[in-house]
Amino acid sequence: MVTKDTFYCLPSCSVDATQLEAVDIALLGIPHATSYDGNISHSAGAPQSIRAVSCKYPDEIDHYDFDLEGSLLTDNAVRVVDCGDLPGDPKDPEGNVKRIVTAVKTILGAGAVPVILGGDDSVPIPFFSAFEDKDQITIVQIDAHIDWRHEVHGVTRGYSSTMRRASEMPWIEKIVQAGMRGVGSARAQEVADARAYGAVLVTAKEIAANGVQAVLDHIPAGSPCILTIDCDGLDPSVMPAVMAPSPGGLTYQQVIDIIHAIPKVGKFVGFDLVEFAPQKDVGNLGAITASRIVCNVIGTLARHYFK
Repeated sequence: MVTKDTFYCLPSCSVDATQLEAVDIALLGIPHATSYDGNISHSAGAPQSIRAVSCKYPDEIDHYDFDLEGSLLTDNAVRVVDCGDLPGDPKDPEGNVKRIVTAVKTILGAGAVPVILGGDDSVPIPFFSAFEDKDQITIVQIDAHIDWRHEVHGVTRGYSSTMRRASEMPWIEKIVQAGMRGVGSARAQEVADARAYGAVLVTAKEIAANGVQAVLDHIPAGSPCILTIDCDGLDPSVMPAVMAPSPGGLTYQQVIDIIHAIPKVGKFVGFDLVEFAPQKDVGNLGAITASRIVCNVIGTLARHYFK
């Protein structure tokens, strides 16, 4: 059923193996994972905010998209659905994690590619966990920060620990991190730990000097890739809706260039966008940017895997 409550007015669908049988790409909103204080996350309203700006023109799915050089899905053969928001409770992190892993495994088990609208940056931890039965995976992260803290306030699965937890998953073969700049929660030891593991750290300065090839060169040929985007990885001039804005971030064009290039070097198997803070947005600019990023992910997947 098509509804204006879904992303891009796509058909809605439940996270149910039977209903997902013929689906190629499944969007899922995940507002809650592991908060530090048990309160509602600053990004809990992100999925709905991003959906709200994506459906301004109900027939837009057939319009020409200059980012994609054609319409979003190219034809009607690709089936994309929006599974709505996964129920959660900020005071039940263990339950949230289990629900996320189960839902993503259901999508993967149906043969669909999961496209996740977070939620804060603790959402990717259970998202990555759901890939445990897959081949050795490369994670490409766009973020202003490296997220390698072991714990913060005794919490080990919060949004400052995302990539450290990923590094502990045996099915994750490589981590490429792009867009770091300024100051975050990392101390010198976390940077050393990331490098000792083998994480490739490509700063925003390097990307500005050498282009996105500085990121793509580190993706192993043919590797299954998960792209995870923390919205503060983008420059605040195009993404003001973040809790920790930092100048000098990636441009919108650089981000979509990375999206478009991933299937040319690896295999695009999953995507999440997190840390969009609706209360910090300016004139819906951040929501529009986030929506366009998700459209580019869907369009790229449609062109490379389902035509």
